[in-house]
Amino acid sequence: MTDNNNASLSQVETLKIDKSLMPRTEKQRNVSPIAYAFMWIGDGVNLGNMTLGASLVVAGLATMNVLQTFFAAIIAILIISVVFTLNDRLGYRTGIPYVVQLRMSFGIKGSIISSLLRGIPGIVWYGFQSWIGATALNEIIKVLSSDTFDNIFICFLILQFVQIVLSLYGFHAVKWVEILISIVILLALIYVFVLLVMNHRDVIVEKWFHTEGTWGLPFFSFVMMFLGNYAAIFLSAADYSRELKPGISNRKRGLLYFIPIVIAYGFVLTIGVMLASATGNSNPVKAFAIVVDNPYITVAVSAFIVLGAIAVNMVANIIPPAYVITLLTKVKYKVAVIITGLLAIASFPWVLVQDSSAKGLGLFILIYSAFLGPIVAILLVEYYILRKQRVNIAELYDEKGPFVGFNKAAVIAMLIGAGAAFCEVSLSWVIGFFVGGISYIILMKYSFKSSPFRKGTIFDK
Repeated sequence: MTDNNNASLSQVETLKIDKSLMPRTEKQRNVSPIAYAFMWIGDGVNLGNMTLGASLVVAGLATMNVLQTFFAAIIAILIISVVFTLNDRLGYRTGIPYVVQLRMSFGIKGSIISSLLRGIPGIVWYGFQSWIGATALNEIIKVLSSDTFDNIFICFLILQFVQIVLSLYGFHAVKWVEILISIVILLALIYVFVLLVMNHRDVIVEKWFHTEGTWGLPFFSFVMMFLGNYAAIFLSAADYSRELKPGISNRKRGLLYFIPIVIAYGFVLTIGVMLASATGNSNPVKAFAIVVDNPYITVAVSAFIVLGAIAVNMVANIIPPAYVITLLTKVKYKVAVIITGLLAIASFPWVLVQDSSAKGLGLFILIYSAFLGPIVAILLVEYYILRKQRVNIAELYDEKGPFVGFNKAAVIAMLIGAGAAFCEVSLSWVIGFFVGGISYIILMKYSFKSSPFRKGTIFDK
């Protein structure tokens, strides 16, 4: 027996809730596997991932060699794909979004805290991607204006306005744009890769290939950083899988994550390290301008960067926070999208990456991962172990049902997991994941025995 979805949809439809948060029916799901895969390629070929690769280079010298970099990336991508496939299953089967899925473990009121811990990083990433895109847009205008214009902040505001307008059209409006942008950006990056190999091979080999690096704690720290870059996205996996056409097996869905992320993430990380090694600059846009010493090619590459920033924001950084705002404020989805865009402006993304170092971005990822690891562990424990994949969907929407209030066991387990993660920030996600998950099982079994959240679980007497 699986999720009690079909029998309860009629009950859900009678509740007062924005239609964007209602369960998706089979007829409403029209994203094909190919479009879904390209969506994740489009998400992966972005400047945030490239900057993460650049963060391996400090003072012009890589902290890990090429073999260590690829091993760290593959380990992270394997974990990402497995967690994605496990956590997307409830959304895929029932059509519910992440903010409703959270109610299963945290309760209707408790989900407010846990949903904010997903929404806030999404908003900051939204601002960061827009800032990087604005840096590229500024390079374009500088070339076209013969250096008479140079104002990244104005470009940032322009780009933010464009993205807010585009995002008003919803998830499906950009799926074909994602495919086109993915292909174009990959071709542009292949050109940059060839250019780096031809003109900067010796310095890249010296600073990245020949460095001793480490297989110790810093290596695993980078695994966690690579993983943490996707921690917020696979936490809200239901927001994406609920749009995917039905009838796709778990294994195939896993490949729809693994293959595109390997292609995009691995390639972009590599170029990020190579650019930083060749130029000593951790800002990929400025590094591009140094490597591509041709104003017309700079304009073309910068245009692709701008498109990439828009593509990744449309997929990963607008929809989840907008759902959170819709749930918390009861405003319509389009209003929530506008609020999300305005909050991204106020996130001060330029603080995360300086020309000399991208350590701020890495530290930001590790800090919020400390909370996201325990949350995803609690969701997986709840769904697979405590409830054996049986969930009454109507009860998740019922403001007077068994999930009203907050689940003290989940909130405490999340805080215990996050506290343990902060004991070793470099391994925050994995520590928080295991400590949070184990704590949740223990608390659900031995504490709060009169809690209504035990109903329907293996601890329900």
